[in-house]
Amino acid sequence: MIYLGIDIGGANTKVATSDGTIVELHYLPLWKNTTLPKELKEIAIRIKPDVTGVVITGELADCFEDKIQGLKFIMNAVDDAFLNNVNYIDINGHIYKEGDELRNLAAANWIASSILIGEEIGDCIFVDVGSTTTDIIPITGAKHKAATTDFKRLLASELIYMGTLRTNVATIVDMVKTQQGTCRVSAELFTTTGDIYLLLGDIKPSSYTCETADGAGISKIEVLRRVARLVCADLHEICEDDIMEIARQVKEKQISLLTEAISTVSCKHGINRIVAAGIGEFMIVEAARKLKMECISVADKWGKEISDVFPAYAAARLIEKIYKNHKEDIN
Repeated sequence: MIYLGIDIGGANTKVATSDGTIVELHYLPLWKNTTLPKELKEIAIRIKPDVTGVVITGELADCFEDKIQGLKFIMNAVDDAFLNNVNYIDINGHIYKEGDELRNLAAANWIASSILIGEEIGDCIFVDVGSTTTDIIPITGAKHKAATTDFKRLLASELIYMGTLRTNVATIVDMVKTQQGTCRVSAELFTTTGDIYLLLGDIKPSSYTCETADGAGISKIEVLRRVARLVCADLHEICEDDIMEIARQVKEKQISLLTEAISTVSCKHGINRIVAAGIGEFMIVEAARKLKMECISVADKWGKEISDVFPAYAAARLIEKIYKNHKEDIN
């Protein structure tokens, strides 16, 4: 039996089987003439899963009038591709059935992850820094204690809208220090966090899966040009050392914001252990060090590739467990 998990976000679609033999990340932005329906059909034909579990976050994409329209579009694309044995996991960790509240499927990609982490690791704060967002999920007694909408999680510091690749750097810092003095940054989409972490060596070029701010490539010179534009400069006005220092300041500020949010959740729930996942695991490890908290790496436990697509892997594991124990709950 092949149990497949799929996590469909606004920018990325992640795919993994429950045994970890298939792990894929596809950059499929929903707001740009998306090829999601076509790509899902190709995945279905190639992998031929027996049972598929799906978690969704892409309903928030601004190509949709509201979340319901987004959910319906995504579900139609999945249903057309996989035809049978498709199971949508809602925010409570239940399989969606006809007549259930459709809105419960919105922003539910972290629920399968928290269930798996709660069962296999126990009480912790599960932190997943992806390409676009950061989930900070308190887990006690093998159950998550997080709010169940993005809005409420933002209010509770359980969601930060910043990630490792796609975040506009100007939303993280408003000023940076250079050799010429302290400088305000330009509030333009000139550079993203992917440039910062590629420059600093925290991610590999193969991990830079999204498009760049200017549509150019990811060679060192192209990345340096984009980061220089953050302070309205070109490479004739600012040296590489200054640009690298700006990158270090951005990283320090992002980790500081992450540390602050984790601390808020830790104090509220009395949890002092972190489980780190996602392409931005390196930031979580540093935040845990600053907080003097134990940190368990999903990459160390399950592998780096699985860590990067953990919601999809967890969805596959959850569907496998439900199928084996409660077949009547599977469509």
